[in-house]
Amino acid sequence: MKTFALGLLVTLISPAAALASEDIADQYPQSELYAKPVEVIPQVFSAIGATAPPTYENAGHNNNLSFVVTTEGVVVINAGASDALAAALHAEIKTVTDQPVVLVINENGQGHAMLGNGYWRDQGVDVLAHVDATAEVTENGHFILQGMQSYNKDRAGETRIEPANLSFEDRYDLSLGGVDFQILHLGPAHDPGDTQVWIPQWGILIAGDIAFHERMLPIFEHTCTSCWIETWQEKLEPLNPTYVIPGHGHPTNFDQVRRYTLDYLVDLRSKIGAHIEEGGDLASAYYVDQARWQQLDTFEELATKNAGRVYEEMEWE
Repeated sequence: MKTFALGLLVTLISPAAALASEDIADQYPQSELYAKPVEVIPQVFSAIGATAPPTYENAGHNNNLSFVVTTEGVVVINAGASDALAAALHAEIKTVTDQPVVLVINENGQGHAMLGNGYWRDQGVDVLAHVDATAEVTENGHFILQGMQSYNKDRAGETRIEPANLSFEDRYDLSLGGVDFQILHLGPAHDPGDTQVWIPQWGILIAGDIAFHERMLPIFEHTCTSCWIETWQEKLEPLNPTYVIPGHGHPTNFDQVRRYTLDYLVDLRSKIGAHIEEGGDLASAYYVDQARWQQLDTFEELATKNAGRVYEEMEWE
């Protein structure tokens, strides 16, 4: 299994493959999905989304929609950004296995993780999310839906807000068809309710938005970057997965996501910390040197915003 998977991972993280995600509007035009699901390791598949922002052309499929096939059913990670995306993923699952989908997991409360919940609930499938992600959907779901409708137009279809019907706080264990799933909330990171799916017997982590590479990670107003670093170092590092499917970007290894997530956060905080020590203000903080990371997709959209938000966080630390 390791030989097969490592070979596939090398292919998926090649420079040409990485560039295609941002430069090509749609890699799978016959489907609502941005890309056809690939088998990362035996039984684990992922439809890899664009590393660009959500657009009408990519139908909002700019994250990874993954699923795990067992002899007793299929577990899906991320509901999709619309009913149409959820249905398209379901159609792909049916080409792989006759086993039914038995659980959908939302990696957080963002639109591309949960707006497809209504489709899955209509199929009689349970949806699981962290309590904080469910609270985010309950509080801000209609605003998130309107945002999707504004870019997705007719492709939004009849998508509705449907919070998860199952929730957990720290950990949810599931054994299905000989596969032991640990659904984890390791701690504060990118977004409220960040969820990781860990399958220790295979050494694979479906990491969600705690881990980024290929595209620059976004720092939100509510993101605590010092907390993210602490969660990574104290809770994520001990898992030491062999394979990682991040929330965005191709499947890869742990060293790669550490470099573009933990190292980026540490570097940016160091630059902003020095800027504050020198008496720098917010206006000039936007332009601290981030050239080390400029090869990442969405750098132009996010680098200055990230710097400003870290300044506002660190100003009062």
